[in-house]
Amino acid sequence: MTLLFPACGSSTSTAGKLDVVAAENTYGNIASHIGGPSVSVTPILTSPSADPHLFEPGTSSGLAVADAKVVLQNGLGYDAFMTRLEDASPSKNRIGVTIADVVGVHGKDANPHLWYDEPQLDRIATAITAAFTRADPSHAAAYRSGLRRFERSLAPLRQEVATIRTRFHGAPVAYTEPVPGYLVAAAGLRNLAPDSFTRPIEEGTEPTPSAVAAMDMLVAQHRIRVLLYNPQAVSPITAQLRAAAQKAGIPVVPVTETLPPHLTFGQWQLAQARALAAALAR
Repeated sequence: MTLLFPACGSSTSTAGKLDVVAAENTYGNIASHIGGPSVSVTPILTSPSADPHLFEPGTSSGLAVADAKVVLQNGLGYDAFMTRLEDASPSKNRIGVTIADVVGVHGKDANPHLWYDEPQLDRIATAITAAFTRADPSHAAAYRSGLRRFERSLAPLRQEVATIRTRFHGAPVAYTEPVPGYLVAAAGLRNLAPDSFTRPIEEGTEPTPSAVAAMDMLVAQHRIRVLLYNPQAVSPITAQLRAAAQKAGIPVVPVTETLPPHLTFGQWQLAQARALAAALAR
């Protein structure tokens, strides 16, 4: 677990709550679940229609980071805007948690969508709890209780992933970009989509004609049982692929990068896992 701890004493906000900024509302929701009424969480990336790779924060985000005692970010270049925000208001008393460091994922080719890694969620939540406890030791017991509460909330998701792994182990699927890659791996499924297609789509560039042809063949020859599709990063190529899969009778399961409104992290991930299981069962 890698945490950047402050060099001097801890402190909380004047309102009596620990001020927390989360680059993504995904981690913001986890933080709220753990911190409960003892924390005030400001997520920066919240729009369900936004492409996180193209996101630029506004002035209010900079002000929130300047006041924060704990900052949560994904790392791996996914939320590079956070580095700019923190550099603009340096503070010795701010604790930074970079999730990629917590789970030990590095490298320019690494899949940055770490919140889909169900086996690693305990480590992520524990790191957030440790940061809260260091910044605000007076509420340490409440944070530990919140951690246990969050871990219990993941039980249905873990059961669903285990069921998929048992019932459909090795089933071939494809995704338009690596958003659900960790979920696919945890569920024991085989992703047949070539990196030469998924990486350019993730980066907002066009894959080569041969990569597009390879994806088209997976659909045309019914070599996959499900297509997982990111509706937050739609391009003409992915839209055509989705239409082709639907026409061929291959189920299409949407998987988003941002937590939808009015759902908790556990509810969101469970709904997507159940949709995947239902699609595989067709």
